[in-house]
Amino acid sequence: MDLTRLIRPIPDFPKPGILFRDITPLLADPAGLAESVRLLAEPWRGERIDGIAAVEARGFLFAAPLALELGVGVIPVRKPGKLPAETIAHDYDLEYGRDRLEMHAGVLAGGARVLVVDDVLATGGTAVACMRLVEAAGGVVAGAAFLVEIEPLGGRERLAPHRVESVLVYS
Repeated sequence: MDLTRLIRPIPDFPKPGILFRDITPLLADPAGLAESVRLLAEPWRGERIDGIAAVEARGFLFAAPLALELGVGVIPVRKPGKLPAETIAHDYDLEYGRDRLEMHAGVLAGGARVLVVDDVLATGGTAVACMRLVEAAGGVVAGAAFLVEIEPLGGRERLAPHRVESVLVYS
């Protein structure tokens, strides 16, 4: 199945000069969504994965079915103030400012091998912040999985030395 036909390019969004890769048509297509989850899971089958750290919000859409495929649970990683219990946080730099991610404290067993999952790998800043949270919680980053990778933005290099697997790579 050609998943690229389900990714809609939108020029000049969110600002001029950006070519946005819209996954909405893929999410609306049951066969495309199922194939995406299967392809996300494939490189990790047979690996020791104890949980999936999913980045809010579109990462959640892939993390839950991927977790079911791999027989593990999901650890939600959210924007500040969205989790009801005690949290740990990681602040990180964006292109124009700073942001913060949080996860519940005590959700990971020490040494748990965690796969970081999101919809798109662009510059890698959000994924790196998620990895830092996993490590701060006592987990070990097993790697990262993405539906789409925008290769020229260098996110894969920022995630090194961690293993990165992407279903679709745009050069």
